[in-house]
Amino acid sequence: MSAEIEIPDRFVKLDEVKRRVGLGKSMIYRLIQEGKFPAPYKLSPFASRWSDREIVAWVNDVKDGFEGKKRKV
Repeated sequence: MSAEIEIPDRFVKLDEVKRRVGLGKSMIYRLIQEGKFPAPYKLSPFASRWSDREIVAWVNDVKDGFEGKKRKV
C-alpha cells in the first residue's frame, strides 16, 4: 500500500510564472482569456498570484501535447 505524499500548494508571482513557462505577460493573459492557461487568484486589489500546482499541471499538459499524447496549445 503506497501513500501518496501531498505537496502543499503555494502562490507564485507573474515573474516566476513567466520564467517557468517561457512566455511573456501578454501571451499568458491571452491564453487565460482563451481558457488555455490557469487564471490567477486575486489575493487583494493589487495582488494576483498563480497556483504552483496549476502551473506544473499546465506545463505537463503542454509537454504531452507537443509529443502528440494530449493536446496542443
